[in-house]
Amino acid sequence: MSQGPTGALRPPLEGASLAVITFALPLATFMQVVDTTIANVAVPTISGNLGSSYSQGTWIITSYAAMNAVALPLTGRLAQRLGEVRLFMWSTMLFSACSLLCGLAWSLEALVVFRILQGAAGGPMMPLAQSLLMNNYPRERQIMAIALWSTTVSVAPVMGPILGGWISDNYHWSWIFILNVPLGFISAGLVWQTLGKRETPVSKPKWSAVGFSFLALGVASLQIFLDLGKDRSWFESPLIVFLACSAAVFIVLLICWELKTDSPLLDLSLFRHRNFTVGITLISLGMMLYLGSVVLLPLLLQTRFGYTATWAGIASAPVGLIPVLFTPFVAKLIRKADLRLIIITGFVIFAVCMEMRTRFAPGADLAFVVLPQTIQGAALALFFVPITTLTFIGIPPARMAGASGLFSCIRTLFTAIGTSVVTTVWERREAVHQVRLQSYMDGMNPAAADALSGLGSAGMGQSEALAFMSGQIATQSSIIAADEIYRVIALCFLAMIAITLFAKPEDI
Repeated sequence: MSQGPTGALRPPLEGASLAVITFALPLATFMQVVDTTIANVAVPTISGNLGSSYSQGTWIITSYAAMNAVALPLTGRLAQRLGEVRLFMWSTMLFSACSLLCGLAWSLEALVVFRILQGAAGGPMMPLAQSLLMNNYPRERQIMAIALWSTTVSVAPVMGPILGGWISDNYHWSWIFILNVPLGFISAGLVWQTLGKRETPVSKPKWSAVGFSFLALGVASLQIFLDLGKDRSWFESPLIVFLACSAAVFIVLLICWELKTDSPLLDLSLFRHRNFTVGITLISLGMMLYLGSVVLLPLLLQTRFGYTATWAGIASAPVGLIPVLFTPFVAKLIRKADLRLIIITGFVIFAVCMEMRTRFAPGADLAFVVLPQTIQGAALALFFVPITTLTFIGIPPARMAGASGLFSCIRTLFTAIGTSVVTTVWERREAVHQVRLQSYMDGMNPAAADALSGLGSAGMGQSEALAFMSGQIATQSSIIAADEIYRVIALCFLAMIAITLFAKPEDI
């Protein structure tokens, strides 16, 4: 049940009204989450069109991610002041307006400014969509509301690069942003029409400028550190060292301030709920591992297996599409089985899929790539929906927006960590294996000599044969490095089973 402006409980929605918010709220969530990844593959096109270098173009991604991460944890406090429905409506419309400005940007500098505004405006959309769904759904169907929101959040990051690549290849890059405009205003209009008279209670909580400063500086420094670290050789760059130190100092100061102040921005008391703490831990680590593996696959396919961006997207798509089909069944299963067992099953399937990935070889066909992606899609439904349910069961409606904002912020930051760590480790392990394999050629051992002789017999000159073998070594090095990462991820998913057992079954 939701609360009216006076705090009185309202009955849950039914019929057409329930169907409207079931469509409108996930639509806004999908639009906002997609924008965290949709521009990634379009950066070279955008940079070239606006007369900038690729390294400058990466600020299109970094600026949005940093401001979005800062805005997410503020959702609870802003919702108290404006009301959840009103905040969602304004956030969605401002996000859409900023998207239009991004599409009309005349220079890279203008685009980065508009992306900063877009990230700030869109921060509250995702947690508020979850809060409004849960608080207006019938209690007996709240698990389905969580499932709808969870599916949207888990599928959108995977679909973003696919949509971005397709739009960039077939249309002008500006449509990546302009398409948000009608979707955003449709969502905002439907939500206001349906929930406008069901506004949550408002108040005027105290605002701590000190706490907000610590939050903004700490979270923004961490996000920019993660986005730029790999391209700047991490701690070899003075800027990256400065960002890392800033993030650590300001986040520690933020926690200390929030625990002592009478008007905290973040509701850290939520961590007293054991299942909330366990759920955030599982979702953060799980999404870090999952999206790290999702980012690695298309890179491997395009750089070493000759896939185009379109075909790499097609091969990756099942992991985003299968959860849509499985989620309704998982929602029903949650009512009948121990949530912990469902989550553990998801982790085991994830581990199996990652182990299947360690069988990569230069001759791997499309079927080999797609099969683990399909199975992993089912595992994602068994992972994301139950953990989100575990996290939020027992949280009072009045604290739901703040809890969802904190949940989304931490999950988003760990996702960025996973992407940065996996791509960095892959490049470094690839270099290690390339040196090792190259040593066999440099020493001209019998195996290398026989290989060169065989290539010569096939009609290749010595320089052609050496170039061919060097290419094979580079491919093998990449595959071996990827295999190592997938095996470590598999072991980490199995290790997370122990964390799952700390959840309290009586609260599920």
